Amino acid sequence: MTHIITIDTGTTNTRVTLWQDNHVLAHEACEVGVRDTAITGNREKLQTGVRNTINKTLASAQVDAEQIDLVIGSGMISSNVGLFELPHVLAPAGLQQLARGMVSVTIPEVFSKPIWFVPGVRNVVDNIGLHNCEAMDMMRGEEVEVMSVIDQLGMTGPAMMVMPGSHSKFVCIDDKNRITGCVTTLAGELMYVITHNTILAQSLDSQFATSINQEMLLAGAQSAQTIGLGRTCFNVRTLDQFTIYERNDRANFLLGAILGADLLTLKNSTAIKMMPGTPVVICGKPIMKEALAILINNDDYFSGKITVVSDETQAHLAGRGAILVASARGLIK
Repeated sequence: MTHIITIDTGTTNTRVTLWQDNHVLAHEACEVGVRDTAITGNREKLQTGVRNTINKTLASAQVDAEQIDLVIGSGMISSNVGLFELPHVLAPAGLQQLARGMVSVTIPEVFSKPIWFVPGVRNVVDNIGLHNCEAMDMMRGEEVEVMSVIDQLGMTGPAMMVMPGSHSKFVCIDDKNRITGCVTTLAGELMYVITHNTILAQSLDSQFATSINQEMLLAGAQSAQTIGLGRTCFNVRTLDQFTIYERNDRANFLLGAILGADLLTLKNSTAIKMMPGTPVVICGKPIMKEALAILINNDDYFSGKITVVSDETQAHLAGRGAILVASARGLIK
């Protein structure tokens, strides 16, 4: 019987999962992330948050710390504002490259046993300047999620993994299931700020779309690609003041505008190599997944198969992926 703890730390949240022979025994989360380190200038709050969340997870499963065989950390936890800074591995990177890049560190303030950190992945761009900075990108956390999706779907690349969120990621996979590059947008953060902190907050009741309206979604995407994102956003206010469209309709228009801009990134970014026939695999929150599938399906550029990952498959993606990497390293018997 093997007990494994996986720690997934992001910008604002940390998730801890306790596994017993690939089954989840307990899962806890807290609102502590690397943003706290960036704000305070020290790691104390992050260390305390991770330690308390581990202890809470162990307590809920009635498992002692001494029973833990392996602890794995992934995500922003390995960044310069995380618990331990670990350099990115260079693309192309698959399970074996990630496994070789793992490093074990004991941090007594967090846990009594060593934590094995999984490295992030970055694009390879030399002599970065204005002429080529758009080709550079990096990830911490998505790499283990990608490995988990590949494993659970039994897929073989090439493919493009689309992962909408606060920072949407588009991850290019080759025929050896290696990450060959990624590109990031601020789609989720833009959505949040525009919905809550601009003149549009009143027109949207500070709420996101609650269900998909395909007509409005496609209209927003088309508008953004024709007259730009800024003007399209203002048209949400026009729709509120002078038409009969309801709040959810207007929210769909905004969602389409922002995700439509993401599709421009997907088609034109030099950070990845998107081909029209490349299969697309979409993960993320239900509304975002559905919206992106509709937009891609209605865009003549894309001709490859579209797969929307189920909510069930998405459960505990980071933890499952971290365990896959640790297995490739030989840490799990």
